Amino acid sequence: MKLKKLLTLGLTVVMSASMLVGCSSSKNADSSEAAEGNEKVIRVGMVTDVGGVNDESFNQSAWAGLEKAKKEYGDKIEVKYLESKQDADYVPNIETFVDQDMDLIIGVGFKLADAIKEAAEHYPENQFALIDAAYPKQPKNVTSLLFEDNVSAYLTGLIAGKMTETNKVGFIGGVEGEVIDRFDYGYRAGVKAANPDAKVVVQYANSFTDSALGKSIANQMHKDNVDIIFSAAGAAGIGAIEAAKENNKKAIGVDQDQNKLAPNNVITSAMKNIDVAVFNLVKSMMDGTYKGGQVIVNTLDMDGVGIAPTSDKNVPPDVLEYVQKEAEKIKSGEIKVPQNEKEYKELNK
Repeated sequence: MKLKKLLTLGLTVVMSASMLVGCSSSKNADSSEAAEGNEKVIRVGMVTDVGGVNDESFNQSAWAGLEKAKKEYGDKIEVKYLESKQDADYVPNIETFVDQDMDLIIGVGFKLADAIKEAAEHYPENQFALIDAAYPKQPKNVTSLLFEDNVSAYLTGLIAGKMTETNKVGFIGGVEGEVIDRFDYGYRAGVKAANPDAKVVVQYANSFTDSALGKSIANQMHKDNVDIIFSAAGAAGIGAIEAAKENNKKAIGVDQDQNKLAPNNVITSAMKNIDVAVFNLVKSMMDGTYKGGQVIVNTLDMDGVGIAPTSDKNVPPDVLEYVQKEAEKIKSGEIKVPQNEKEYKELNK
């Protein structure tokens, strides 16, 4: 039995309450039976952020990558997830997987950055991965998976700028921070590049879970003549898509292809192919090429980001052709997409 170290003072007290969440979550976790015999089974555990594994966004996409790995490798791999109902669950959920001797523990989302770093320091023999965040000094046993969110957002902004009929489009963000900044300012830049006359209305929900609030914000934007809204806000963004469906407006999804949520209203989605990145990471463990401590940036050029494959259902061919040409300019370096407010302001001087 591995000697357990406390990550923080009083962790035992925290875990006694929070493990109830971890245990209830694990009942829903899709785990496989260990293979019989002497062949080592690779065990991978995923800790969600508060959005949960069925968020129709990046938690779900990450889990899809593990499900693909399970399908590919069968009894050679075991995959599990634990859902975090609140921020306080991150540490005990990670501890649960450490106790279960997982070969790789994946934290989904930048909100897990502190918990993953602390665990990596206390358990140097364990390997961890973190989606959507890296560190100034990357731990040797943490692999970070980053994405050019600003680029995928820029491409959807081009579409919004070309398709708006009111010259007024919207952006709803979840919680302000480095990741959502990339979506925000990438989208703004794309809208302005395609249509300098268009105005971008921006509002933050300060939540990734409040679907009702996202819907309320979108309803108000629609009343103010906004006809296309791009949301990077987890479940709050799902609420905005519901509003678009009810109000016969256009919406832009995020992370996954969200067209299925409102086939006639979600015109495109800013894709970040987290499932592919997670699968490739696990694949490297399976074939023995895994190396911890890396920061892997999934770019447009490597198909790490892009627009949804269903975009051709609602976006005119000439607009898609225009977007493709601009995408090639991004790949060549002719267009530099801003990642934050400073770069956006420099671009628009």
